[in-house]
Amino acid sequence: MGSGSRALLCKSFVPSLASSSSTHLFPFSFFKSRTSSSSSTATARVSGMASDPPPSSSSSPPPPSAPANGGDASSVPASSAIDFLSLCHRLKTTKRAGWVIRDIRNPESIADHMYRMGLMALIASDLPGVDRDKCIKMAIVHDIAEAIVGDITPSDGVPKQEKSRLEREAIDYMSKLLGGGQRAEEIGQLWTEYEENLSLEAKVVKDFDKVEMILQALEYETEQGKNLEEFFQSTAGKFQTELGKAWASEIVSRRTQS
Repeated sequence: MGSGSRALLCKSFVPSLASSSSTHLFPFSFFKSRTSSSSSTATARVSGMASDPPPSSSSSPPPPSAPANGGDASSVPASSAIDFLSLCHRLKTTKRAGWVIRDIRNPESIADHMYRMGLMALIASDLPGVDRDKCIKMAIVHDIAEAIVGDITPSDGVPKQEKSRLEREAIDYMSKLLGGGQRAEEIGQLWTEYEENLSLEAKVVKDFDKVEMILQALEYETEQGKNLEEFFQSTAGKFQTELGKAWASEIVSRRTQS
C-alpha cells in the first residue's frame, strides 16, 4: 500500500466528533492487534478491522452532565469506566509495529512499553521543577490513542500532522466514552502536553519513550541475535534532559560491551 493510500485509509478510522454533541457509543473501526507473525508490509498489518465498539453495559452511557453521584465532576459512571477500560484492552494486545516489521519474536505490546515508562518515572531521581506524579500519569497516557488508531510508524507514510489529527480525534472519542468530566479532561490535557512538548514533564517523558525503546532494542539484540542499530541511530542526539542522556548513555555503553 502506498503512503497516500495508507493516509487515506487512516482518515476513515476515526469519525469526526465536531458535528455531534452526543456522548453515545457509535459504530467505530479499529485496527486488529498486530501479532509477531504479521507481514512487514503496511497492507498486511492493517488488513482487519472490527466494526463495533467494545462491549457496553448499556447502549447509551450517561452524559457528562449527569454524574452518578449527583454532582461530582470527577466521578466516572461504572458503565463508562468499563467501556473505556474494555477499549484500552487493545493496548495490551496490539504489538509495537516497529518490532513486528523487523520480525521480532513475541514483540512487546503498546501497554508493555507504557508500563515500563511508568516505572521509569516512578524510580527516576527528583528533578528541579518536575512533577514526578505527573510524569507517571503522562507515561501511561501518551500512547493511549493507539487503542484506536494503532501504532502508526514512519514506514506507514502517514504525515506527522495527519497522525496527530487522527490521535486527537481518538482522544476526543475516548474522553466521550469515559463520560467527560475531570478524569477525561485530565487525560486529554496530559496527552496534548506530551504531544506538543509543552512542559518539563513532557520533555522527561519523551526521553523515557526513547530510552525505553533503545533498552528494548538492546534486549532483543541480546535475546534474539538481531541487529537493531537503526533504533540507536534514530535517537542519538535527540534526548532533551540530562536524565535521559545519562540513561541512554548507560544503555549504549552496555551494548558496546556486550
